[in-house]
Parts: sequence; C-alpha cells; structure tokens
Amino acid sequence: MRITGNTRLTGLFGYPVEHSVSPQMHNVAFGALGLDWCYVPFSVRPAELGDAVRGVRALGFVGVNVTIPHKEAVVGLVDEVDPTAALIGAVNTIRRVENRLLGYNTDAEGFMRSLRAAGFSPDGRRAAVLGAGGAAKAVTVALAQAGADRLDIVALEEEKDKAAALAALAGRASGGKTSGHANIWSHAALREVAEQADILVNATPIGMHPKSGVDPPVQEDWLREGMWVYDLVYHPRNTRLLEAAERRGCPAVSGVGMLVHQGGLSFQMWTGLEAPLDTMERAVLEALGAERAA
Repeated sequence: MRITGNTRLTGLFGYPVEHSVSPQMHNVAFGALGLDWCYVPFSVRPAELGDAVRGVRALGFVGVNVTIPHKEAVVGLVDEVDPTAALIGAVNTIRRVENRLLGYNTDAEGFMRSLRAAGFSPDGRRAAVLGAGGAAKAVTVALAQAGADRLDIVALEEEKDKAAALAALAGRASGGKTSGHANIWSHAALREVAEQADILVNATPIGMHPKSGVDPPVQEDWLREGMWVYDLVYHPRNTRLLEAAERRGCPAVSGVGMLVHQGGLSFQMWTGLEAPLDTMERAVLEALGAERAA
C-alpha cells in the first residue's frame, strides 16, 4: 500500500477494534480497483465518540464504519439519519457529503443480501432470532421487511424488555404483516421456536472465538432437515452450531456473508463503485485463517 498526499481516508470506530478484519477487507478492495484510499481502525472510548465523529468532518474523511459499542450512540451525533437506520436505531456507516455527516445502517441489507445469495427468501416464512442486541435488531428489521410471516425473539430474562421491543419492531418494519413474539430464554422456549422455525438466526456471541468450544444455543436434535440455520458469528467461520446444522441436513450460512455484504454496501456508498465482493471475501477468510494460525 502506498500513502500519498492524495490518499483518501476511511476507517472504523469501535472499542475494541484490534480483532476486526474490516481493514484487510476494505484495503484489499481499494487496491483491487486501483484506488488511492486507505481504511484505518481507531480504538475510540465511549467518552471520546463525539470528538471522533467531529474529527471525520475536521480531517476530511470520506466516511467511517461504526461498530460495538457505538452504533446506537452515534445516531445522535450525525447530521442526518437514513430511514432504515432510524428504524433500527443504530448507525454502522457514516458518509461525509461536503460538510454534512450522513448515517446509514448496512447491517440489515447486508444480512438480507447474504441470505438471498445463499438461496433463502423469508417471504411467508417463520423465523427465530436468538438475542436482542444490535445485531438482532438489524436482522429483525431485515426479515420483517422481506415478508417473514412470524418472528420469534428469544432473549435472556434481563433482556425481556428489549425482546418485547423487537417483537413490536417486527410489526412496524413490515407494516403489520409480520407477527412478532418475545420469548424468555429457556430450554423449553428454545426448543419450541427452533423446532417450528423455517430459519433460525443466532444473533448472540455464543460460539465466537476465543470461546468457540461452548455448546451451541440449541441442541442438534431440535434441528430438522431443510430448515435454515444462520450464525452471525464469523470467527470461526464454521461454528459448532453450523456444524450441527450440516449434520442434520440444514442449509447453514456463516456470518462471513453478512460481514462482506454490509462492507460492500459501505464501500459503494463511499466510492460510488461496485464493491469487489469476491476479493473482499477472500481477504476476510485469509485474515481469519491468519488469526487461527497465530
């Protein structure tokens, strides 16, 4: 990579950011298209987020991605929020247009593009989402807007209010078409929603490196042939949940797809060019392979 006086800057605000593979993904994409651009990760403490966002404008960044724990807090720090981001209540992409900062959420569309690329349409289907955090919100909106008939949210007791809010969000996002239901995390609830779902989405960090050896959130014998299983965890790529799904004859989708597609949407917003998704995916898988080797 060459840094010149004309290099245009993008980056990532999060805390922590040390394990992000987005820099590899975006910088390889810039290089593939011959762009004099650079993507840099910034570890931004929550108390310093306002200063960091003002820096996007002051330093002339084209834009930045925003990740945990800042996606919700940054909504009030940009000049304008896209309707989908406003519905989700979270921004993961900022684009600077002249001196204005525009906030978007590419997680929902990135999830849906990866799901459709794998061959699944939620229209008229029944979905179960495990978790009630930011990722679950994006997935809920995506599934509801794509026409899911019923959406079951399963969350811990201490997140029951968030689960209820997500169930209501499913109805709003779909214009009343999707029936949302909140469930408290228990053996019985997990089994019931898993056995009835056409697609099960793990939107929790269960199974994520370095705790990839923990038991999956649902038992293998609850999965039936033909149902879809999507794990938002992408490190490791093949989680224990996905391995169980494959043994049961279920189409299994890794979180790598969502990571690449949401990144591709950010890339297109910033550059105005079609993202080289295959190149970006290879960069992610190479980066994850290097982390495993380390």
